[in-house]
Amino acid sequence: MTPLQEQFGAIDIYLFDQILRGRVSPGMTIFDAGFGGGRNLVYLLRQGYTVFGCDPDAKAVAAMQGKGDFRHESIENHTFANESADVVICNTVLHFARDDAHFRELLHGVWRVLKPGGLFFCRLASNIGVEHLVKQLSGRRHWAPDGSERYLVDEALLMQLTNELAAELLDPIKTTVVQNQRGMTTWVLRKPL
Repeated sequence: MTPLQEQFGAIDIYLFDQILRGRVSPGMTIFDAGFGGGRNLVYLLRQGYTVFGCDPDAKAVAAMQGKGDFRHESIENHTFANESADVVICNTVLHFARDDAHFRELLHGVWRVLKPGGLFFCRLASNIGVEHLVKQLSGRRHWAPDGSERYLVDEALLMQLTNELAAELLDPIKTTVVQNQRGMTTWVLRKPL
């Protein structure tokens, strides 16, 4: 392992960008919705941030034991207090929604924990740039060439949700097309005061 990997772990490059730009800074509290193996938390924990989160996978929670308040709970029905985090990380989670109603439940579950003025960092699968490659299964559920089945958003939906949340879009919506296999979109918002 290189010194950089030891220091930063396998942090998402787009989350790392938010740190470099000063949008995530010491003293902030961080909520990670669906933290999985904790890859985005290595640096934050080492720097002394207060980090907490939920994940529906008991093994993920067990792996984070002793590192903070990490609970074995669903994203949409977690028991953390409203407006208790300065930053919400929701990385590769929302595209597991079953349908529109479930997507909104997941989004509400993570949005409600964010303090007014807080930063919402989200990466999720989209059809942006791969519209011609994905196959619609039902509603927004699609099959992608990488073999996955996901709930896919598009720019129009993300902008509609941004407006519904009365949020400020901090960065233009950015999508990485992974060699004609899938589209991964970064959606970064500021919650209104």
